[in-house]
Amino acid sequence: MLSTPPAQRTDTDRVQRFAAAAQAAAATVECIPSLGVAAAVARVATRMKATSIAVADACDIPAQVFEGCRLLPGVVTGRSRQDLATADIGVTGAFAAVASTGTICVRVDAGYTGYVSLLARTHIAVVSSARIVERPGDLFRPDCLAGEALRENFVYITGPSATADMGPLVRGVHGPHFLHILLLTD
Repeated sequence: MLSTPPAQRTDTDRVQRFAAAAQAAAATVECIPSLGVAAAVARVATRMKATSIAVADACDIPAQVFEGCRLLPGVVTGRSRQDLATADIGVTGAFAAVASTGTICVRVDAGYTGYVSLLARTHIAVVSSARIVERPGDLFRPDCLAGEALRENFVYITGPSATADMGPLVRGVHGPHFLHILLLTD
């Protein structure tokens, strides 16, 4: 079986591999235009029967992409840890994604992004398809994404929180039970 060298893979191929790997890690992935973020968040909230939504600062996504999310019913306006911990859904940006593992990269030192990504039962991460790299180690090359990963504190998130420390696999013990990725196609 022949494989295409990494340098010759298309962006479309990378997006498809990212989506397949993320789904294999129990995340859901939805490809949407940036103007569709609020509608996608509303669909997930309806499906999950969520009554409260925490929206992080849009540090990795253009601010106008998150504007509609802040107008949705049930948006948490308080910024205390308790306010954020009681949200059913947390919406954050991700500065990068990794095709080979289906991983997203979320800054943990940008405003309330760390709390929003870890405390809600469902995490919705928004990432640009143009920011998908091939492998996790690529992020640490100075020429990759202008060296952003070398200057930021971030976490790799691959699927919803899970542990098998004491027996069978259990989801949501140390973080969100569900991870939904909104992959921006424009």
